[in-house]
Amino acid sequence: MPPSTRTTAHQATAWDRAAVALLGAAGCTLSYDSLQQIAIAIHIRPALTYLFPLVIDGFIAYGVRALLVLRTAPFRARLYIWTLFAAATTASVWANALHAVRLNQQTHITGLHLDDTTVGILSTIAPLALAGAVHLHILITRADNAPPATGAVTQPETVEHQHETPVGPEQEIQHTRPEPTPARHETAHPARRIGRPPSAELDELLILARPACQLHEIPTRAVVREAIRAAGHTISEDRLTQLIATLRRERDGH
Repeated sequence: MPPSTRTTAHQATAWDRAAVALLGAAGCTLSYDSLQQIAIAIHIRPALTYLFPLVIDGFIAYGVRALLVLRTAPFRARLYIWTLFAAATTASVWANALHAVRLNQQTHITGLHLDDTTVGILSTIAPLALAGAVHLHILITRADNAPPATGAVTQPETVEHQHETPVGPEQEIQHTRPEPTPARHETAHPARRIGRPPSAELDELLILARPACQLHEIPTRAVVREAIRAAGHTISEDRLTQLIATLRRERDGH
C-alpha cells in the first residue's frame, strides 16, 4: 500500500511572506531614520550617514539567521554569534531610545505629551520588529522546505530466491538463511520469483568478482559480496552461492 502522507492544516502563502517582509521593512525604515540622525549627531560625514544604520541593523538581521543556521555549532562559535547579535541589538535599541528621549525633551507641544521612559520604551519596537520579522521569515521558509511526514511503516525489501542449484561439490555450502518451506499442494503453474530482479547477469558478476578473488587464495562469500556491492549491484544469497561455485571451478581448472 502506498504510504499515507500527513500534511499540516495550514501552510504559508505568498501573503504570509509579504506580510512578514512588510513588517521587517517597516521596522527597518523606522530604525534607519533614528540611527541616521544619531549618525549625524556623532559627526559622521553626511554622505556616509546611511552606512551607520546598515551596520547596526544589518548585524541584527543576519545575526538571527546565523543563530539558527549554526545552532548545532561548537559552543565558542555560538557564543561569538550571540555576542555580536546582543551587541548590535543593544546598540540599536539604545540609540533609538536615546534619539526618542532627546527629541522628547526638546519638543514642546500642547497636545499629548509622553514622559521620557514611555517614549524610550516605545522607540525600541522598531529594531525588535526587524529581528522578529527576520526570524519569522526563516521559520516559514524552513517549514515550507521540510519534507512531509509519512505515517506508513517502511516494509523491508524482499530478497530474491532463484532456486538455482550449483554444480559440483560446492552444493554443500551452507546458506546464511533457511530455505523457504515448500507448499503442501503443488500446482502445475511454475513458481514465480519473489523480490526484485537481479541487477546484473552472472557473466557481469564474474567479471566484477574475479579481481577481488585473485587477491585471496579461497574466494569467500564476504569478499565476493563486498566486490559486487562496491560496483553498485545487489546480489541474493542463492546467486552468491552460484557465483562462488563458478569462481572455485575456474580456480580448480574445471
